[in-house]
Amino acid sequence: METFLIRALQLIMSISLLVIIHEGGHFLFARLFKVRVEKFCLFFDPWFTLFKFKPKNSETQYGIGWLPLGGYVKIAGMIDESMDTEQMKQPEKPWEFRSKPAWQRLFIMIGGVLFNFLLALFIYSMILFAWGDEYVPVRQVPLGMDFNETAKAAGFQDGDVLLSADGVPFERMGTDLLTSIVDARQVTVLRRGREASVYIPERMMDRLLADSVRFATFRFPFVIDSVLPGHPAALAGLQPGDSITHLDGRAIAYFDFKQEMMRRSEAGASAATAATADSTAFANPHLIALTYMRNGTTHTVSLATDSLFQIGVLPVMETERLLPVVKKSYSFFASIPAGVTLGVNTLKGYVNQLKYVFSKEGAKQLGGFGTIGSIFPATWDWHQFWYMTAFLSIILAVMNILPIPALDGGHVLFLIYEIVARRKPGDKFMERAQIVGMSLLFALLIWANLNDIIRFLF
Repeated sequence: METFLIRALQLIMSISLLVIIHEGGHFLFARLFKVRVEKFCLFFDPWFTLFKFKPKNSETQYGIGWLPLGGYVKIAGMIDESMDTEQMKQPEKPWEFRSKPAWQRLFIMIGGVLFNFLLALFIYSMILFAWGDEYVPVRQVPLGMDFNETAKAAGFQDGDVLLSADGVPFERMGTDLLTSIVDARQVTVLRRGREASVYIPERMMDRLLADSVRFATFRFPFVIDSVLPGHPAALAGLQPGDSITHLDGRAIAYFDFKQEMMRRSEAGASAATAATADSTAFANPHLIALTYMRNGTTHTVSLATDSLFQIGVLPVMETERLLPVVKKSYSFFASIPAGVTLGVNTLKGYVNQLKYVFSKEGAKQLGGFGTIGSIFPATWDWHQFWYMTAFLSIILAVMNILPIPALDGGHVLFLIYEIVARRKPGDKFMERAQIVGMSLLFALLIWANLNDIIRFLF
């Protein structure tokens, strides 16, 4: 319950900030061009408003709605979410949206998207200034990667070190790396000390979207953090800092070791259950051979484990102690161009991935508020909160600029038509387009949240 509340609070704070900034962009450009804004509302307010006030001598009423699906500004003389068709039947007023030149109306409509993108650039810059940048270079991981079954079917093998895609070197894990792999013809890996090629099949992303596990994860070395007294590892002389490299002569990483020991434990339990005539079968010890590194020297020892195959060690779990980590710090002025670069690259990556949403498997992966909330950390972490907020700001900007009626992009599309054709679309057409667009958006919203419910239940 605590985890849910922490994530829910982060989601509400993030969405509230993004909506205020987005609608603030429309508001600022509207006021810049002397267009009257009748209402500025955080969240939607059908039937009633939780809170509202109108400053003295102001033309704008500010409020908070009860339906947290976004927000809006009601701009005079415009067909929008309010569907105020009665106002459109009146003669044009000089302070109305419809009375302004097309180029001014265009700026008003793109103001929200522009402000969301600028907000993302600002947050990314401040993240780099406050926390710097930290990542694991994929080309330098000592044990390579573990791959899911789809990746293995394409030719990847556990332990491969990812080097490049179509000759372009990899730098770090992330969506950019996955996109470059699925869009490539050939991926080069380092396999057992030699370079090898993996040829990527068509529709690789569709296959990966159908998976419930990640394409690849780092193979962590098994470094001992502490040894439990009186257990097999302590009796064999293992010490904190030792790195276990082989089990019974086979090279092994931490999760391989864990899975193998669990498999042997289950097999031993089944054998003991079957041997009902021998009451001591389950208690018999099992010998395993461990090879480990200590101060650059290799050692091999035999351990007698119990039926649960427990050796009595706790592993190091901190990534920075197990894998090479690149850390960069930025001054205030250096953080700004670096943040802009990060924001632009994030935008490019998201736009490139957007095409997969329109595939069958991509539609299944659409998520609603549950999915969005789950990307926030389970414990409060300002670094991750701001990082996710910046990413959501870019998503909001991209989704709003799509040429769908009822979205900013739909209005922009009609304005571009007006500029080219030198005539406005009719009010009736705009009303119907707004209704169709809103219907599509609500259907998409229902579909995305239905996917969340299905994933939660099944």
